[in-house]
Amino acid sequence: MARRLPLSNWPPPPASEPRCGLCERAVPHLTEHHLIPRSQGRRRGVKVHELPTVMLCGACHKFLHKTFSNAELAGELNSVDALLEQESVQNFVAWLKKQPATRSVKVR
Repeated sequence: MARRLPLSNWPPPPASEPRCGLCERAVPHLTEHHLIPRSQGRRRGVKVHELPTVMLCGACHKFLHKTFSNAELAGELNSVDALLEQESVQNFVAWLKKQPATRSVKVR
């Protein structure tokens, strides 16, 4: 009986493009957003490496920190679902999804 060769792992499967946790755009560079800000987590006695995080594009990350205080982010908005329930975040994400990922977005 003939032997079967094991399945080849070459070429490697294409890597999936990184996507933003809020706007879900495929962008080349993501930043780590602490869902509970580090300053607030330390006050609660939680170590920084144990705080929950999500990877966000630069525009979404800047928008969150310009729109909400650290206390708001730590209290009510400490999950992606809670952030997406906010009307201001929904409006921003809806607008941002229409922008190409290569375009630089200015957040006010």
